[in-house]
Amino acid sequence: MTMLNALDSIDAGSPLATPAPDDDAPLDGFRIGVTSHRRSRDLIEALERRGASVLHAPALKIAPVQEDITLIGDTKTIIAAKPDICIATTAYGMRRWCEAADSFGIGEQLLDVLGACRMFVRGPKARGAVRAAGLADVGISSDETTATLVDMLLQEGVRGKTVAVQLHGYTDVRQLERLRMSGATVLTVTPYRWVKPDGEDKLPRLIEAACSGDLDVLTFTSAPAVDAMWSTAHEMGLYRQLIEALKTQVTVAAVGPVTAQPLIDAGLAPLIPDRYRMGALIRLVTEHLALNHVRRLDTPAGNIELRGRCLKIDGSVVELAPAPLLLLRALLGAGGAVLSREALSDLLELRGSVHALDMTVSRLRSSLPDGRLVETVVKRGYRLRV
Repeated sequence: MTMLNALDSIDAGSPLATPAPDDDAPLDGFRIGVTSHRRSRDLIEALERRGASVLHAPALKIAPVQEDITLIGDTKTIIAAKPDICIATTAYGMRRWCEAADSFGIGEQLLDVLGACRMFVRGPKARGAVRAAGLADVGISSDETTATLVDMLLQEGVRGKTVAVQLHGYTDVRQLERLRMSGATVLTVTPYRWVKPDGEDKLPRLIEAACSGDLDVLTFTSAPAVDAMWSTAHEMGLYRQLIEALKTQVTVAAVGPVTAQPLIDAGLAPLIPDRYRMGALIRLVTEHLALNHVRRLDTPAGNIELRGRCLKIDGSVVELAPAPLLLLRALLGAGGAVLSREALSDLLELRGSVHALDMTVSRLRSSLPDGRLVETVVKRGYRLRV
Protein backbone atom coordinates (compact mmCIF):
# COMPACT_ATOMS: atom_id res chain seq x y z
CA MET A 1 0.00 0.00 0.00
CA THR A 2 3.03 2.29 -0.04
CA MET A 3 3.47 2.61 -3.80
CA LEU A 4 4.14 6.15 -4.93
CA ASN A 5 1.77 7.19 -7.66
CA ALA A 6 4.71 8.53 -9.55
CA LEU A 7 3.01 10.02 -12.53
CA ASP A 8 1.02 12.27 -10.20
CA SER A 9 4.37 13.62 -9.07
CA ILE A 10 5.41 15.47 -12.21
CA ASP A 11 6.05 18.95 -10.86
CA ALA A 12 4.96 22.04 -12.72
CA GLY A 13 8.09 23.75 -13.96
CA SER A 14 10.19 20.64 -13.26
CA PRO A 15 13.12 19.49 -15.45
CA LEU A 16 10.56 17.75 -17.66
CA ALA A 17 10.01 21.10 -19.29
CA THR A 18 13.38 21.86 -20.90
CA PRO A 19 16.71 20.13 -21.46
CA ALA A 20 19.85 21.19 -19.63
CA PRO A 21 21.07 24.46 -21.11
CA ASP A 22 24.66 23.30 -21.58
CA ASP A 23 23.67 20.28 -23.67
CA ASP A 24 20.57 20.23 -25.82
CA ALA A 25 20.67 16.44 -26.25
CA PRO A 26 22.36 14.85 -23.22
CA LEU A 27 20.65 11.52 -23.96
CA ASP A 28 21.62 11.41 -27.63
CA GLY A 29 22.56 7.85 -28.59
CA PHE A 30 20.83 6.19 -25.65
CA ARG A 31 17.76 3.95 -25.79
CA ILE A 32 15.45 4.00 -22.78
CA GLY A 33 12.58 1.66 -21.98
CA VAL A 34 9.41 3.16 -20.48
CA THR A 35 6.90 0.88 -18.73
CA SER A 36 4.39 3.44 -17.45
CA HIS A 37 0.88 3.83 -18.88
CA ARG A 38 -0.90 6.81 -17.37
CA ARG A 39 0.52 10.10 -18.69
CA SER A 40 3.42 8.19 -20.22
CA ARG A 41 3.49 10.72 -23.04
CA ASP A 42 4.89 13.32 -20.63
CA LEU A 43 7.79 11.07 -19.72
CA ILE A 44 8.45 9.93 -23.29
CA GLU A 45 8.45 13.46 -24.68
CA ALA A 46 10.80 14.63 -21.93
CA LEU A 47 13.27 11.85 -22.76
CA GLU A 48 13.00 12.41 -26.50
CA ARG A 49 13.58 16.15 -26.09
CA ARG A 50 16.86 15.21 -24.48
CA GLY A 51 17.80 13.09 -27.48
CA ALA A 52 16.91 9.60 -26.25
CA SER A 53 15.32 6.90 -28.34
CA VAL A 54 12.38 5.50 -26.36
CA LEU A 55 10.89 2.02 -26.44
CA HIS A 56 7.46 2.23 -24.80
CA ALA A 57 5.71 -0.87 -23.50
CA PRO A 58 3.13 -0.18 -20.79
CA ALA A 59 3.21 -3.08 -18.37
CA LEU A 60 -0.20 -2.27 -16.89
CA LYS A 61 -2.99 0.27 -17.27
CA ILE A 62 -5.67 1.55 -14.92
CA ALA A 63 -9.11 0.00 -15.32
CA PRO A 64 -11.95 2.38 -16.34
CA VAL A 65 -13.73 3.64 -13.23
CA GLN A 66 -17.13 3.26 -14.91
CA GLU A 67 -16.63 -0.50 -14.90
CA ASP A 68 -15.60 -0.69 -11.24
CA ILE A 69 -18.75 -1.60 -9.35
CA THR A 70 -16.62 -2.79 -6.42
CA LEU A 71 -15.32 0.77 -5.93
CA ILE A 72 -18.84 2.12 -5.48
CA GLY A 73 -19.82 -0.74 -3.20
CA ASP A 74 -16.80 -0.12 -0.97
CA THR A 75 -17.53 3.61 -0.95
CA LYS A 76 -21.11 3.02 0.21
CA THR A 77 -19.81 0.74 2.98
CA ILE A 78 -17.44 3.46 4.19
CA ILE A 79 -20.21 6.08 4.09
CA ALA A 80 -22.46 3.84 6.18
CA ALA A 81 -19.70 3.04 8.69
CA LYS A 82 -18.75 6.70 9.32
CA PRO A 83 -15.09 5.90 10.10
CA ASP A 84 -13.12 7.63 12.83
CA ILE A 85 -9.97 7.87 10.71
CA CYS A 86 -9.20 7.94 6.98
CA ILE A 87 -5.82 7.47 5.32
CA ALA A 88 -5.27 9.00 1.87
CA THR A 89 -2.29 7.43 0.14
CA THR A 90 -2.18 9.04 -3.33
CA ALA A 91 -3.36 12.27 -4.90
CA TYR A 92 -4.63 10.53 -8.02
CA GLY A 93 -6.46 7.93 -5.96
CA MET A 94 -8.11 10.57 -3.80
CA ARG A 95 -9.26 12.59 -6.81
CA ARG A 96 -10.50 9.52 -8.63
CA TRP A 97 -12.39 8.35 -5.55
CA CYS A 98 -14.24 11.65 -5.26
CA GLU A 99 -14.95 11.77 -9.00
CA ALA A 100 -16.31 8.21 -9.00
CA ALA A 101 -18.54 8.95 -6.03
CA ASP A 102 -19.85 12.05 -7.80
CA SER A 103 -20.60 10.07 -10.95
CA PHE A 104 -22.76 7.67 -8.92
CA GLY A 105 -24.55 10.45 -7.02
CA ILE A 106 -22.93 9.86 -3.62
CA GLY A 107 -20.13 12.43 -3.76
CA GLU A 108 -21.65 14.81 -1.19
CA GLN A 109 -22.27 11.95 1.24
CA LEU A 110 -18.67 10.82 0.93
CA LEU A 111 -17.30 14.33 1.56
CA ASP A 112 -19.58 14.74 4.60
CA VAL A 113 -18.27 11.49 6.10
CA LEU A 114 -14.62 12.29 5.35
CA GLY A 115 -15.06 15.79 6.71
CA ALA A 116 -16.24 14.37 10.03
CA CYS A 117 -13.30 11.98 10.49
CA ARG A 118 -9.58 12.58 11.07
CA MET A 119 -7.72 12.56 7.76
CA PHE A 120 -4.10 11.39 7.53
CA VAL A 121 -2.12 11.77 4.30
CA ARG A 122 0.93 9.94 3.03
CA GLY A 123 2.65 12.87 1.36
CA PRO A 124 2.30 16.43 0.05
CA LYS A 125 0.60 15.35 -3.18
CA ALA A 126 -2.08 13.44 -1.28
CA ARG A 127 -2.42 16.42 1.08
CA GLY A 128 -3.01 18.71 -1.89
CA ALA A 129 -5.77 16.46 -3.21
CA VAL A 130 -7.43 16.24 0.21
CA ARG A 131 -7.42 20.01 0.63
CA ALA A 132 -8.60 20.54 -2.94
CA ALA A 133 -11.66 18.48 -2.00
CA GLY A 134 -12.37 20.93 0.84
CA LEU A 135 -11.14 18.57 3.54
CA ALA A 136 -8.55 19.08 6.28
CA ASP A 137 -5.76 16.69 7.26
CA VAL A 138 -4.39 16.24 10.77
CA GLY A 139 -1.20 14.28 10.04
CA ILE A 140 1.32 13.55 7.29
CA SER A 141 4.00 10.89 6.89
CA SER A 142 7.54 12.25 7.30
CA ASP A 143 8.90 9.97 4.57
CA GLU A 144 5.89 9.54 2.27
CA THR A 145 5.22 5.95 3.34
CA THR A 146 2.08 4.36 4.68
CA ALA A 147 4.14 2.43 7.22
CA THR A 148 5.06 5.69 8.95
CA LEU A 149 1.41 6.77 9.00
CA VAL A 150 0.45 3.47 10.60
CA ASP A 151 3.22 3.98 13.18
CA MET A 152 1.66 7.34 14.07
CA LEU A 153 -1.80 5.83 14.43
CA LEU A 154 -0.60 2.92 16.54
CA GLN A 155 1.15 5.33 18.91
CA GLU A 156 -2.18 7.13 19.40
CA GLY A 157 -4.08 3.88 19.70
CA VAL A 158 -6.70 2.55 17.29
CA ARG A 159 -8.44 -0.10 19.35
CA GLY A 160 -12.18 0.06 18.81
CA LYS A 161 -11.88 2.62 16.00
CA THR A 162 -12.87 2.27 12.35
CA VAL A 163 -10.12 3.18 9.88
CA ALA A 164 -10.82 3.75 6.19
CA VAL A 165 -7.83 3.36 3.88
CA GLN A 166 -7.69 4.64 0.30
CA LEU A 167 -5.61 2.02 -1.47
CA HIS A 168 -4.19 1.86 -4.95
CA GLY A 169 -3.21 -0.93 -7.31
CA TYR A 170 -0.46 -2.33 -5.10
CA THR A 171 -1.69 -3.11 -1.61
CA ASP A 172 0.71 -3.31 1.33
CA VAL A 173 -1.17 -6.02 3.19
CA ARG A 174 1.20 -5.85 6.15
CA GLN A 175 0.13 -2.30 7.10
CA LEU A 176 -3.54 -3.25 7.01
CA GLU A 177 -2.82 -6.25 9.19
CA ARG A 178 -0.93 -4.09 11.71
CA LEU A 179 -4.02 -1.92 12.12
CA ARG A 180 -6.30 -4.93 12.51
CA MET A 181 -3.97 -6.62 15.01
CA SER A 182 -4.07 -3.43 17.08
CA GLY A 183 -7.85 -3.61 17.39
CA ALA A 184 -9.02 -1.40 14.53
CA THR A 185 -11.81 -2.20 12.11
CA VAL A 186 -10.25 -1.59 8.69
CA LEU A 187 -12.30 -0.67 5.61
CA THR A 188 -10.58 -0.25 2.26
CA VAL A 189 -11.39 1.37 -1.06
CA THR A 190 -9.32 1.03 -4.24
CA PRO A 191 -10.09 3.92 -6.63
CA TYR A 192 -7.96 2.42 -9.38
CA ARG A 193 -6.95 -1.09 -10.32
CA TRP A 194 -4.21 -2.30 -12.63
CA VAL A 195 -5.13 -4.45 -15.64
CA LYS A 196 -3.22 -5.65 -18.69
CA PRO A 197 -3.00 -2.98 -21.39
CA ASP A 198 -3.99 -3.21 -25.03
CA GLY A 199 -1.23 -4.31 -27.38
CA GLU A 200 0.05 -7.04 -25.11
CA ASP A 201 2.86 -7.87 -27.55
CA LYS A 202 4.69 -4.66 -26.61
CA LEU A 203 5.90 -5.87 -23.21
CA PRO A 204 7.43 -9.09 -24.60
CA ARG A 205 9.29 -6.99 -27.18
CA LEU A 206 10.62 -4.76 -24.43
CA ILE A 207 11.77 -7.79 -22.45
CA GLU A 208 13.53 -9.20 -25.52
CA ALA A 209 15.25 -5.84 -26.09
CA ALA A 210 16.49 -5.81 -22.50
CA CYS A 211 17.73 -9.40 -22.71
CA SER A 212 19.68 -8.65 -25.88
CA GLY A 213 21.24 -5.52 -24.37
CA ASP A 214 19.38 -3.31 -26.83
CA LEU A 215 18.46 -0.89 -24.03
CA ASP A 216 20.62 1.39 -21.91
CA VAL A 217 18.05 2.12 -19.19
CA LEU A 218 14.73 0.58 -18.16
CA THR A 219 12.45 2.87 -16.12
CA PHE A 220 9.66 1.98 -13.72
CA THR A 221 7.10 4.27 -12.10
CA SER A 222 5.04 1.69 -10.19
CA ALA A 223 5.72 -1.55 -8.35
CA PRO A 224 2.85 -3.38 -10.13
CA ALA A 225 4.61 -2.71 -13.44
CA VAL A 226 7.69 -4.50 -12.14
CA ASP A 227 5.60 -7.47 -11.06
CA ALA A 228 3.86 -7.52 -14.45
CA MET A 229 7.22 -7.60 -16.21
CA TRP A 230 8.48 -10.44 -14.01
CA SER A 231 5.27 -12.41 -14.69
CA THR A 232 5.53 -11.91 -18.45
CA ALA A 233 9.22 -12.82 -18.45
CA HIS A 234 8.38 -16.06 -16.60
CA GLU A 235 5.70 -16.85 -19.20
CA MET A 236 8.27 -16.28 -21.96
CA GLY A 237 10.89 -18.44 -20.22
CA LEU A 238 13.22 -15.41 -20.09
CA TYR A 239 13.10 -14.41 -16.43
CA ARG A 240 16.64 -15.51 -15.53
CA GLN A 241 18.03 -14.05 -18.73
CA LEU A 242 16.21 -10.77 -18.06
CA ILE A 243 17.53 -10.49 -14.50
CA GLU A 244 21.08 -11.18 -15.69
CA ALA A 245 20.78 -8.52 -18.38
CA LEU A 246 19.48 -5.98 -15.84
CA LYS A 247 22.40 -6.80 -13.57
CA THR A 248 25.10 -6.54 -16.22
CA GLN A 249 24.00 -4.57 -19.28
CA VAL A 250 20.90 -2.47 -18.66
CA THR A 251 20.58 0.15 -15.92
CA VAL A 252 17.30 -0.01 -13.99
CA ALA A 253 15.74 3.17 -12.61
CA ALA A 254 12.74 3.52 -10.29
CA VAL A 255 10.91 6.69 -9.28
CA GLY A 256 10.98 5.86 -5.56
CA PRO A 257 11.86 3.21 -2.97
CA VAL A 258 8.49 1.46 -3.05
CA THR A 259 8.58 1.07 -6.83
CA ALA A 260 12.17 -0.11 -6.41
CA GLN A 261 11.42 -2.79 -3.81
CA PRO A 262 10.47 -5.65 -6.21
CA LEU A 263 13.60 -4.80 -8.22
CA ILE A 264 15.74 -5.00 -5.08
CA ASP A 265 14.01 -8.25 -4.10
CA ALA A 266 15.16 -9.66 -7.46
CA GLY A 267 18.78 -8.82 -6.63
CA LEU A 268 19.01 -5.61 -8.65
CA ALA A 269 20.38 -2.22 -7.61
CA PRO A 270 18.12 0.38 -9.25
CA LEU A 271 18.78 4.09 -9.50
CA ILE A 272 16.42 5.96 -7.13
CA PRO A 273 16.24 9.77 -7.01
CA ASP A 274 16.38 11.59 -3.68
CA ARG A 275 13.07 13.26 -4.49
CA TYR A 276 10.45 10.78 -5.58
CA ARG A 277 9.38 12.79 -8.62
CA MET A 278 9.55 12.20 -12.35
CA GLY A 279 11.74 15.22 -13.02
CA ALA A 280 14.26 14.01 -10.45
CA LEU A 281 14.24 10.54 -12.03
CA ILE A 282 15.03 11.96 -15.47
CA ARG A 283 17.81 14.10 -14.00
CA LEU A 284 19.34 11.10 -12.26
CA VAL A 285 19.20 8.92 -15.39
CA THR A 286 20.79 11.69 -17.48
CA GLU A 287 23.60 12.22 -14.97
CA HIS A 288 24.22 8.49 -14.60
CA LEU A 289 24.54 7.93 -18.34
CA ALA A 290 26.79 10.97 -18.78
CA LEU A 291 29.13 9.83 -16.01
CA ASN A 292 29.19 6.10 -16.70
CA HIS A 293 28.19 5.42 -20.29
CA VAL A 294 29.84 8.11 -22.37
CA ARG A 295 33.32 7.18 -23.61
CA ARG A 296 35.70 9.73 -25.12
CA LEU A 297 39.22 9.20 -26.37
CA ASP A 298 41.66 11.22 -28.47
CA THR A 299 43.39 9.03 -31.06
CA PRO A 300 45.50 9.55 -34.21
CA ALA A 301 42.32 8.70 -36.15
CA GLY A 302 40.39 11.53 -34.48
CA ASN A 303 38.39 12.29 -31.38
CA ILE A 304 36.14 9.35 -30.51
CA GLU A 305 32.90 9.73 -28.56
CA LEU A 306 30.61 6.81 -27.85
CA ARG A 307 27.23 7.60 -26.28
CA GLY A 308 25.12 4.49 -25.93
CA ARG A 309 24.75 3.29 -29.52
CA CYS A 310 25.90 6.52 -31.15
CA LEU A 311 29.55 6.59 -32.25
CA LYS A 312 31.04 9.84 -33.45
CA ILE A 313 34.56 10.35 -34.77
CA ASP A 314 35.47 14.03 -35.04
CA GLY A 315 31.75 14.80 -34.83
CA SER A 316 30.70 12.52 -37.69
CA VAL A 317 28.33 9.64 -36.92
CA VAL A 318 29.66 6.14 -37.66
CA GLU A 319 27.15 3.28 -37.89
CA LEU A 320 28.14 0.02 -36.19
CA ALA A 321 26.40 -3.33 -35.88
CA PRO A 322 25.77 -4.59 -32.30
CA ALA A 323 28.78 -6.95 -32.02
CA PRO A 324 31.41 -4.50 -33.39
CA LEU A 325 29.85 -1.80 -31.21
CA LEU A 326 30.22 -3.96 -28.10
CA LEU A 327 33.82 -4.68 -29.06
CA LEU A 328 34.61 -1.00 -29.56
CA ARG A 329 32.99 -0.10 -26.24
CA ALA A 330 35.31 -2.55 -24.47
CA LEU A 331 38.39 -1.24 -26.27
CA LEU A 332 37.43 2.34 -25.45
CA GLY A 333 36.96 1.41 -21.83
CA ALA A 334 40.49 0.01 -21.79
CA GLY A 335 41.77 3.43 -22.95
CA GLY A 336 44.51 2.01 -25.18
CA ALA A 337 45.45 -0.96 -22.99
CA VAL A 338 45.54 -4.41 -24.54
CA LEU A 339 42.52 -6.66 -24.11
CA SER A 340 43.20 -10.36 -24.50
CA ARG A 341 41.50 -12.45 -27.16
CA GLU A 342 40.06 -14.63 -24.43
CA ALA A 343 38.50 -11.66 -22.61
CA LEU A 344 37.00 -10.31 -25.82
CA SER A 345 35.65 -13.72 -26.82
CA ASP A 346 33.94 -14.01 -23.43
CA LEU A 347 32.53 -10.51 -23.76
CA LEU A 348 31.05 -11.29 -27.17
CA GLU A 349 29.91 -14.74 -26.00
CA LEU A 350 31.88 -16.39 -28.81
CA ARG A 351 32.84 -19.39 -26.66
CA GLY A 352 36.50 -19.05 -27.56
CA SER A 353 35.97 -19.05 -31.33
CA VAL A 354 39.09 -17.45 -32.83
CA HIS A 355 37.49 -17.13 -36.27
CA ALA A 356 34.35 -15.42 -34.91
CA LEU A 357 36.44 -12.89 -32.95
CA ASP A 358 38.63 -12.15 -35.98
CA MET A 359 35.51 -11.63 -38.11
CA THR A 360 34.07 -9.18 -35.54
CA VAL A 361 37.35 -7.24 -35.44
CA SER A 362 37.38 -7.17 -39.25
CA ARG A 363 33.82 -5.84 -39.36
CA LEU A 364 34.71 -3.15 -36.83
CA ARG A 365 37.74 -2.05 -38.82
CA SER A 366 35.81 -1.91 -42.08
CA SER A 367 33.15 0.29 -40.48
CA LEU A 368 35.64 2.84 -39.16
CA PRO A 369 37.01 5.74 -41.22
CA ASP A 370 40.49 4.45 -40.40
CA GLY A 371 40.65 0.72 -39.70
CA ARG A 372 44.16 1.12 -38.30
CA LEU A 373 42.54 2.51 -35.16
CA VAL A 374 42.17 -1.09 -33.93
CA GLU A 375 45.62 -2.61 -33.51
CA THR A 376 46.53 -6.27 -33.28
CA VAL A 377 49.05 -7.02 -30.56
CA VAL A 378 50.66 -10.31 -31.59
CA LYS A 379 50.01 -13.20 -29.21
CA ARG A 380 48.23 -10.86 -26.79
CA GLY A 381 45.04 -9.37 -28.20
CA TYR A 382 43.75 -6.00 -29.42
CA ARG A 383 43.88 -2.35 -28.41
CA LEU A 384 43.03 1.09 -29.73
CA ARG A 385 45.86 3.11 -31.26
CA VAL A 386 46.22 6.18 -29.05
